Amino acid sequence: MSIGKNIKHLREQKGLLQKEVAAKLGVGYTNYNKIETGIREPSVKELQKLSKLYRLTVDQVINLDSDVPKEVNIKNEPAVEQLHLLEQLDEEDKTTVFKIIDTMLTKKKFKDFFQKNVAAL
Repeated sequence: MSIGKNIKHLREQKGLLQKEVAAKLGVGYTNYNKIETGIREPSVKELQKLSKLYRLTVDQVINLDSDVPKEVNIKNEPAVEQLHLLEQLDEEDKTTVFKIIDTMLTKKKFKDFFQKNVAAL
């Protein structure tokens, strides 16, 4: 995909109009349209503004169709998928994650224990 097509795809994904993005970039609508249609290339400054707008890196905006990794957020995934994603970590990272989980679970157990026993007093 060309840079212009990438930019158009990102805009459409966010449900934005060309004039809205043009205003955020500080360019006229026709200049922005020329970027999306490939008549003109975006400047570095425009690419930086687009990357901030879409919360991507400049490289991701330029190479949208490549295999550039995207941010992973496992919080809202089902437990089975969360475990599958954790299994993809190297051993050192897995150990660190499990130590953090162990610490947090231990902390919760102590907190529950003290709340229960203090309430009984």
